[in-house]
Amino acid sequence: MSSKPLQHIRILEIGGYISAPYSTSVLCALGAEVVKVEKPQGGDDFRRDLDHRSPYFVQYNAGKKSIAVDIKRPEGVDLVLALLPKFDVLVENIRPGKLAALGLGPDACRLANPDLVYTSVTGFGNGGPLVDRAAYDTIGQALGGLYSVMGDADKPQLSGTCIADLITGLVSATGILAALVTRAQTGSAPRIETSMLEAVSALTVDALTQMYDDRADPHRQSRHPQAQNFCLHTASDGVIAIHLSSSQKFWRSLTDAIERPDLRDDPRFALYPARVQHYGELVPIVQETFFTRTAEQWEKVLTDADVPFAPVLGMSEFATHPQTEYLELLEPQDDGPSLLRAPWRFDGARPNRTGSAPRVGEHTRTVVAEVYDAPTIDKLLHAGVLYAP
Repeated sequence: MSSKPLQHIRILEIGGYISAPYSTSVLCALGAEVVKVEKPQGGDDFRRDLDHRSPYFVQYNAGKKSIAVDIKRPEGVDLVLALLPKFDVLVENIRPGKLAALGLGPDACRLANPDLVYTSVTGFGNGGPLVDRAAYDTIGQALGGLYSVMGDADKPQLSGTCIADLITGLVSATGILAALVTRAQTGSAPRIETSMLEAVSALTVDALTQMYDDRADPHRQSRHPQAQNFCLHTASDGVIAIHLSSSQKFWRSLTDAIERPDLRDDPRFALYPARVQHYGELVPIVQETFFTRTAEQWEKVLTDADVPFAPVLGMSEFATHPQTEYLELLEPQDDGPSLLRAPWRFDGARPNRTGSAPRVGEHTRTVVAEVYDAPTIDKLLHAGVLYAP
């Protein structure tokens, strides 16, 4: 698309790893100019000593600019404050109070730019008993209930991927977009605060509601009877997932597909409440039938019968699936991993992700030149306050 929604927005990012960088990565894909403030020695830890070649760093930082500034020194703080009038948004995911102690808290930054949308992303908020606790994705998933909900009864387990960090990034991006709308409408820029624990709650709201409904903690199996969902092995290597919910139409469609019309009149399964109660008896009946055909055969049968289903795909299969390709979700790169594009289309077009991942401090000179002259920049580079490759 030729015009992106955020093409006139500038964002300063002070953070690392995933939650804040993913947030600004989404906004960057929507057209915002994102300048990443990194430490001069090695930059963001997610570079993993590979500079701009770390696949994880590339995925969350492609298209951004990088300036290397030592914000633990007064000269570095002064530089950031001098830059702020040039920016619309500041995003940080440093532990609560750390930036304020350095002189870059919300009050100081909004004194430098009253129109600044100051966004703080933390582990647990800016107070409470866990305020000073370190937070990574595992911590957010554990405390937020995801490991319990996704584990078997009394057997919590680790998940297979990052979830808490990513939902925190999306929640942060949503808050920033809302703040920019508020600023445009009222002329006042609100301060945005969110945390990993708050963000994870956006994923567990259904489980929380189920807890209130059942008066028991949900786990991996406890939702299946209500959802009437199945994960079914076939005569081939393929696995099929089905989700009927409470629909009688789809229940009838499934009985047609598996050629078991007798199940419709079975008092254990005839109506949704009975199917919930006898779900444990229904699963082996359906599973036994699915062993009789290959996944490919079942896909045709289920499609013809209008049963809600999907093949269970690995990431490599998802990346090459025709529907993924039709939606243009991935943007291949000449060198490095394909980049995930923003999950929206505007007037039918999905914004592409332009630009490569920056090297540490690649744009230090050009960005700092907006507020400092060349001799001052050279002095700061010589003193180690700034770094440029």
